[in-house]
Amino acid sequence: MRAGMGILGLLLALVVVGLLAKKQLGVVSGTAPATQAGVSAPVGMPRQQSQQLQNQVKRSVEEAMQQKRPESPDQ
Repeated sequence: MRAGMGILGLLLALVVVGLLAKKQLGVVSGTAPATQAGVSAPVGMPRQQSQQLQNQVKRSVEEAMQQKRPESPDQ
């Protein structure tokens, strides 16, 4: 009886993990939602997503470096 309940618990946990994994994979393979900054999330394979994210960060840093700092009134 105890072994049967253990197996039933394991099967239930497996079903829950399977459903969560299916839900996550559905979100990843869906269309790219817009982020708060108005930039779309990377789409494609993980390597492509990583490269797109790196390029976005690089562009953001370069844009920030190009902006002039406001001058203080003391100068």
